[in-house]
Amino acid sequence: MTHDQWTAVDHYVTDLLLPADEALDAALAASTDAGLPEIAVAPNQGKLLNLLATATGARSVLEIGTLGGYSTIWLARALPADGRLITLEYDPAHAEVARANVARAGLDKIVEVRTGAALDTLPRLEAEGAGPFDLVFVDADKVNNPHYVSWALRLSRPGTLIIVDNVVRGGKVAHERPDDPAVTGTRAMFDLVAREPRLDATALQTVGTKGYDGLLVARVVS
Repeated sequence: MTHDQWTAVDHYVTDLLLPADEALDAALAASTDAGLPEIAVAPNQGKLLNLLATATGARSVLEIGTLGGYSTIWLARALPADGRLITLEYDPAHAEVARANVARAGLDKIVEVRTGAALDTLPRLEAEGAGPFDLVFVDADKVNNPHYVSWALRLSRPGTLIIVDNVVRGGKVAHERPDDPAVTGTRAMFDLVAREPRLDATALQTVGTKGYDGLLVARVVS
């Protein structure tokens, strides 16, 4: 199997199951025009997030790592009209692009984009009593993955889903002595999840337009 084959299958699935969507396409185009890195989730991955949020009946979502708001739109569309999604973005320029994309999608009454380092913003959310959230999606800097999952757990309830993206790192996560801080952070996150009795989890490897990676899905059980 090659990257070209993975990409062809992604395109086949996307063309067949995910019709063209003006708001999502515009979000990607605006992000590219603004010079944001092209690291948003793939369309079929975005749809998976949407289906997971819908299947769990989520009414409140926390997203750690906004970028241009592409995954934000997918998640927010799963929420009821009185639902709430808070998304945390470190870069103010990225946050402005995301706010515009969310507003264009008609979701600005549901979505709040907060700017700043997530490890500063998360304690403020806790102090405000913003949780518990029904679903938490973690897709930010990988070095801090264990901290983000710890905070996700603090802001959750039994039944909450915690989803962490980019956990395979091209297979490097299996290296016992990685020289990449992103891999080290991801392995520390796996260790935390494995030790945590309140989490029931698995991880999947994925291939496609985004290359070889994967995601972790954990359910809070107590």
